[in-house]
Amino acid sequence: MKRFGPRGIRRRSVTVRPALAASALVSSVMLLSGCAAPTEPVPTTPPPTPSPVATTPVADATTWRPSGHPVDIVTQLEVPWSVVVMPDGTQLVSQRDTGDVLEVDPGAAPRVVGRVDLTAPVGEGGLLGIAVPDTAEPDGDEEASLYAYVTTADDNRVVRMPLEGERGDRRLGDPEVVIDGIPRDRVHNGGRIAFGPDGLLYVATGDAGNPDAAQDLDSLGGKILRLTPDGEPAPGNPFESPVYSLGHRNVQGMAWTQDGTLWASEFGQDTFDELNRIEAGGNYGWPVHEGTSDEAGYVSPVVTWTPDEASPSGIAARGNTVFVAGLRGERVWQVDVADSGAVGAPVALWQGELGRVRDAVVAGDELWLLTGNTDGRGNAAAGDDRLVRVALTPGG
Repeated sequence: MKRFGPRGIRRRSVTVRPALAASALVSSVMLLSGCAAPTEPVPTTPPPTPSPVATTPVADATTWRPSGHPVDIVTQLEVPWSVVVMPDGTQLVSQRDTGDVLEVDPGAAPRVVGRVDLTAPVGEGGLLGIAVPDTAEPDGDEEASLYAYVTTADDNRVVRMPLEGERGDRRLGDPEVVIDGIPRDRVHNGGRIAFGPDGLLYVATGDAGNPDAAQDLDSLGGKILRLTPDGEPAPGNPFESPVYSLGHRNVQGMAWTQDGTLWASEFGQDTFDELNRIEAGGNYGWPVHEGTSDEAGYVSPVVTWTPDEASPSGIAARGNTVFVAGLRGERVWQVDVADSGAVGAPVALWQGELGRVRDAVVAGDELWLLTGNTDGRGNAAAGDDRLVRVALTPGG
């Protein structure tokens, strides 16, 4: 397997520990944090457990709207970062600082599937995005794999682990490196990973505090990467390398609308956060430009916000509606887009009701959200952090 990191970096393996007993988990968290043990995640009593994720084509409606307000599924999570909704209706949640992957079955207590052994969970790094290929466990007969974006002492990397066992008894197998050598720092680690409609793995990276890396095609920092599931550059990539697009500062959200268009959220510096329509080989300007530019050779965002309105992290899409999770903005932005390229005015949802929102994912006709109030930058309320869901209905 090829490695695309810079020369001279000493590779470190990432290990995974099997699911732990509750007492062992609490003790390890205490050692990591140096403070009193946090309250363990608590299931709520939600509406009836959702059926396995629907496979209805998304083309049955172009715009979608939330129906009602988000309902708690589990509370008292510790710095959750990414959620994957499995075909059987359970969820997997990554916790950034402990390296735990939790299995959540609505109405039951969350359980630890495994722990990714982090060598450097500092600052914004740690166990970040997780993803499962769309082909995973359609009927329980095919072995699934969990992909994870992980910060080590040397780099950021993506690893792949067998996801063994069945619902209620899942566990992580030994990891293997998919790609490494992605720059790391206390800030701007990127970290979102997702499988696209083409079955390929997309990896969002940050500039790791080195803005010039975003324009350097020899660096994996400040890019969106497009890979085969085994970590090779995807066929047809514009630069015959892992790089799919460049000029990014810190991308933490990716989603596809019904026409197959890739959208990405991006943290600006002081002036403009962005929602971008991603094109193969597109240069999105950082650090030459922040926000919109008329200069030839750079792709401008389709929507911009001030950082206090957004600071966008995960995004999700259903039909031609994109939902953008806002951290500092403490809201979810609803944006309608069209195949013609037209973009509707963004609409703020649940402003101030959930606090910081870290991730968003659509599963069937439901929108799932992870809050991010326990990461040291938010004001954690009782029950934080939480995984919530809300039904979606066709919009006007």
